[in-house]
Amino acid sequence: LPPRPSPNNNANSTMGDQQDDGLNVNTLMKEVTSALDKFKLEDDEPGHSGGNYYSPYANLEKAAVLQEARCFHDPTAVRESPRKCCTVIAQLLHLTNTGQYLNSAEATEVFFGVTKLFMSDDASLRRMVYLFIKDVAETCDPDDVIIVTSSLTKDMTCDVDLYRANALRVLARIIDGAMLGAIERYVKQAVVDSSGQVSSAALVSATHLFERNEESKAIVKRWIGETQEATSSPNEMVQFHAMQLLYQIKKHDRLGMQKLVTQFSQRNSLKSPLALVLLVRYTAKLLHDEVSEGRMGSSSSFQNGSTFARSGYAFLEASLRHKNEMVVYEAARAICALPNIEPQELSPAVNVMQLFLSSPKPAVRFAAIKTVSQVAVHHPRIVSKCNEDLEALIGDANRSIATLAITTLLKTGSENSVDRLLKQISVFLSEIPDEYKITIVKSLQRLCLTYPSKHRVLVGFLSNFLREEGGFDFKRSIVNSIVSLIKAVPETTESSLLHLCEFIEDCEFTMLSTQILHLLGELGPGTQSPARYIRFIYNRVILENSAVRAAAVAALSKFAARCPSLRTSILTLLKRSLDDEDDETRDRASVAVSVLRKACDEFPYVAPPEDEDPAKEGEPVPDVPQAGDPAAFVLLQGLPMSFDRLDRSIRAYIRAPAAMESAEQLTLSALPVVEESAEPEPSADEIDDVGGDSALAAAVAGEKEEKKEVVDPAAAVYAIPELASLGRVFRSSNPTELSEEETEYVVRCIKHVMPEHIILQFLIQNTVEDQRLVNCSVTIEGDSECFEVAGEIAAESIKYGETANAFTVINRNTEAPLAPCNFECVLRFGVIQVDPKSGEDESDPFDEEYPLEELELATSDFMAKVSVPDFRKGWEEVGNANEVLEKFALQFKKQEDAVAAVIDFLGMQPCDGTGHIKPGEGGKKPHMLHLSGVFVGGMNVLARAQVAASGDAAGVLLKIAVRSDDPDVSRMVADCIR
Repeated sequence: LPPRPSPNNNANSTMGDQQDDGLNVNTLMKEVTSALDKFKLEDDEPGHSGGNYYSPYANLEKAAVLQEARCFHDPTAVRESPRKCCTVIAQLLHLTNTGQYLNSAEATEVFFGVTKLFMSDDASLRRMVYLFIKDVAETCDPDDVIIVTSSLTKDMTCDVDLYRANALRVLARIIDGAMLGAIERYVKQAVVDSSGQVSSAALVSATHLFERNEESKAIVKRWIGETQEATSSPNEMVQFHAMQLLYQIKKHDRLGMQKLVTQFSQRNSLKSPLALVLLVRYTAKLLHDEVSEGRMGSSSSFQNGSTFARSGYAFLEASLRHKNEMVVYEAARAICALPNIEPQELSPAVNVMQLFLSSPKPAVRFAAIKTVSQVAVHHPRIVSKCNEDLEALIGDANRSIATLAITTLLKTGSENSVDRLLKQISVFLSEIPDEYKITIVKSLQRLCLTYPSKHRVLVGFLSNFLREEGGFDFKRSIVNSIVSLIKAVPETTESSLLHLCEFIEDCEFTMLSTQILHLLGELGPGTQSPARYIRFIYNRVILENSAVRAAAVAALSKFAARCPSLRTSILTLLKRSLDDEDDETRDRASVAVSVLRKACDEFPYVAPPEDEDPAKEGEPVPDVPQAGDPAAFVLLQGLPMSFDRLDRSIRAYIRAPAAMESAEQLTLSALPVVEESAEPEPSADEIDDVGGDSALAAAVAGEKEEKKEVVDPAAAVYAIPELASLGRVFRSSNPTELSEEETEYVVRCIKHVMPEHIILQFLIQNTVEDQRLVNCSVTIEGDSECFEVAGEIAAESIKYGETANAFTVINRNTEAPLAPCNFECVLRFGVIQVDPKSGEDESDPFDEEYPLEELELATSDFMAKVSVPDFRKGWEEVGNANEVLEKFALQFKKQEDAVAAVIDFLGMQPCDGTGHIKPGEGGKKPHMLHLSGVFVGGMNVLARAQVAASGDAAGVLLKIAVRSDDPDVSRMVADCIR
């Protein structure tokens, strides 16, 4: 920047000295300040206060700018005042970018004026013209943009490389497929032009055109020869853009991509580091596809796999020795990310990452530590060689690098190094923000699961930071980690509960306090000394807000219900909450006091004599409620269904015909069965966020989308009196397609199952415009002792585009065992020709038949997907008296597919999150599947299935046990596997 003249002589002298010595920091700051002063409003200017700045384009009026744009038509102004034309273009761009778009007439006038600007040889003006056309082309009428096409085409064939390159870029934005064919020859020549600027612009433009539409894509595909030739250009950017375009053209051709990668990896013709990075990424993608599509052969090693796997891995390993660190890192990262890679194949990449960990560049260190951290999840032993370098990064000035170093050390450290790591972390945690602390807390949780013997040290370390300063998310992550550890490592229960009790003494977060009180009520009574927790809980009743007081009363009630020895003391404490100002707290206390008084009267607690010798008298009487204890039933026994299911079940009961007039007593067992709504399995992070407690998932997740109201699929059945008289529908299946969607008549079937009947609801859609269907019914035929067709209800009339219902009633022989049965289905209907325009009938009806797909009635159709609150408890309660055990060999290649098939065969609901295999664990160990359901008639059925990979081409082995109260039902369910 040239020095700004100043009236002060000393300043002039100083500026002169600085001009001789070059600009220093002080001079640069003065120049920046003086530039800002030009836009500073005077203090005494009306309507403004001192120190405000304004934009030179503020308060622009479109009419005034368009008036000034008429200077484009003046050849003298264009030739002698290019800077003025640049200013007007800048103002036009400001208008369009602030939403003041040009209408058709204004755009046409402006574009005609812009064509006159091509007469100027001023480079700055020409670049502003290109920028204006590119920016405005997206918002204006394409017919207006075509005005400047001839001028751009002329620039594309001129001798100035700057004009040619920019003209190509602009043309790629505004032309369509038809116009591209007219200038194809020029673009192909530009791709192989000796000027790197022109060639690179042509390749980038071709990439944009390839994604424009199918017509342009077909034209660009013809340029593959020129694109291949451009990869030999001495210009590095040309090579990079040529590799990009080649991938765009060949990405759906696997063999073509393999040939491309093999050719360039063996020829070593690419000198551009960016092009080599692309080649490494393409190679890694193809290697991923080799593994996922099973083309590796019998070996899981890349070095002993298929031909391309060997050559691809060899290229990645050779790229580790490239002189450019960008290529080296990309190759190392690609090797680390390869699926099912052997440790010996991973070592060269880890060695390279170890060198990058000591790089002086923060970006390189961060990239290396992030990759190493990801590798440590599956290969901690290989990464352990980097532990010394990782420990050196704990004190890195970049907190992201330091956090990743700590979390990686926690994954790779040995049991003996835990104490030393915790000392280093304790100093570091006090200096970083909460978001980094949360990451470290989750790593500590995983470390405790790896080394359970260190649980006291790790839980104590986590609890210390509960008492430190921190936000809600940080404290919640610690609490959830401790809760998860309690469930995974039961030895941590008592010490962890005491730490949490100390935390709620000073906890400022209501949600965490209620969560911990809920946990104390669940786990505290089962510890060796449950009385020690009463003081902490009762303090919450005295000192906290209403929500926490209500949670504390509920926790005290659970202690009293499970520990009869404490009932008298807790009853005294609960009586003090009977006058609480909060309704919820008062109601909970009232219920608990009433139930506990009744329990104390019916089952008074008798303390053992103090001088009793356990060695002589045997084991002391356990402190547990007796059978029939009302306190245990009311305060501990949960509902047999969730509140959501209860709500849906009552609604279904009300919708059933004559339900409200029935004299039957409404009990939970009398309510209709409602199936579970299919919901996605929670991720591992979501489970961690709630400490593994599903009851708290909804609260922690915050606001969620409102659930859509479930439509009763049996409503169509109840709407017909003849069908409604058959009784209440037990369950309704999902629609089954009986014809293709593209056919003339689309038919789907919903199976409504009743104890003694099955109603088939056929949804028939007419897709023929000049026909109206009448008397539509579906005739079914099948050979089964269990099922017999009883009658049909036809759809009277179906116009074009409409869907109507036809019904078929099947009687079920309840004495015969259920067995799968296939029915042949034929759609019978009358056809009336109609006028498509007026809709009037043009002919008499004539009968037609239309064959449909076979319909299967399987045993799983009679099973409702209903989960149980506690699968293990329910499994033990049913007992093994009617248990059926079977073994099967399933023809599935993947364990995940076998699990999904077993669920589908049985038609039951997965429990305890066993419906999905965790990512990365497929095939490594047997998967235990817990299933529950309700068979028609209201019989609960439970199943445990072990799905294990057989280790050879035989498929998957299945061991299944089915329990219910009826051995015939258990056998029918087990026979569903096929």
